[in-house]
Amino acid sequence: MNRFYSLNHASIDFVFKQSPRDFVVDEIPLYEFSGEGEHLILHVRKKNLTTWEMVDILCVFLGIKAKEIGYAGLKDKFAMTKQYISVNKKYEKQLEIFSHPDIKILSTTYHNNKIKTGHLKGNRFFIRLKKVNPTNATKIDLVLKQIKQHGMPNFFGYQRFGKNGDNYIQGEQIAFGFKKERNVKMKKLLINSYQSHLFNLWLSRRLEISKLIENFTPSELVETLNLSLHTIKQMKQQRHPFKLITGDVLMHYPHGCLFDFNGDTEDIDRFYNHDIAPTGLLCGKKAWLGKDEAGVIEKDFNQTIQANGTRRYAWIFPQDVEGEYKENDAWYELHFTLPKGSYATVLLEEIAKRKLGEKYE
Repeated sequence: MNRFYSLNHASIDFVFKQSPRDFVVDEIPLYEFSGEGEHLILHVRKKNLTTWEMVDILCVFLGIKAKEIGYAGLKDKFAMTKQYISVNKKYEKQLEIFSHPDIKILSTTYHNNKIKTGHLKGNRFFIRLKKVNPTNATKIDLVLKQIKQHGMPNFFGYQRFGKNGDNYIQGEQIAFGFKKERNVKMKKLLINSYQSHLFNLWLSRRLEISKLIENFTPSELVETLNLSLHTIKQMKQQRHPFKLITGDVLMHYPHGCLFDFNGDTEDIDRFYNHDIAPTGLLCGKKAWLGKDEAGVIEKDFNQTIQANGTRRYAWIFPQDVEGEYKENDAWYELHFTLPKGSYATVLLEEIAKRKLGEKYE
């Protein structure tokens, strides 16, 4: 897909190859574990393994099925990642002798409930970019300053779409009943890929509209965009690079209730101040749909499929963003925190202002 970016800088050159040395992820749990209960909580570190591969290795060792192990989120394979998983505490003694070259149990505690998908607050990232010259380091500094101020679009990363980037095609066939998939987990994954593809198309379209609003006069755009002159003038006055449209579905940030945007200037200010954020549609049944002019745009990316729909933040605000240039090594090192479901690689593409691809070279 043709991707639009939120910022106006030129493309920045650097090299990034996902590896345990240059890509480190620390999961931030949603809540503090109680220290008591029937579930053993393992804080584990893995490298060069997907979360599913790690779970399979533990299942073979313990002689159990994958559904007996709980985890909050999936972590990248080509990285050093730390996350929390849960298992019945009756396996605690057996796990004391567990050993694997790519998996280490860092600590253990207990909790009353099994960890479930989504039970995380976010992830803290360390990323090292290489072959960065001083000029580009200065450019990255400026981009990070803008991301701190305005946030960034919450695209789904390439990981969502499989090795060849085309999982959404199979997902579309399954979602419309043209293809069968017996594996329940795989079926859900592929349909999610199709929903994510439509979300990314919609978000790119909204960024394109925002850029047009910034760069042209309302009279020049009234015939180009399917928006009223009043709406275009209102959008023109907004300071944020992502322009809100009447009928958008907003959500309190970083969590809270959905509500419809009616053009209130107070909500525009709240978005600028990181208190609320717009959401995009993951199409399907029971989803809250956009209305008015925003709903007209969203309709082009909505499909009636055999799956439940929901909303996803279209815009996020990375926290604790830090950058340091190491000139002797030509490295630029990044630290930042993203909410759950967001992709560090998308932030890198915002910096690079180009699609970097799976290997980031």
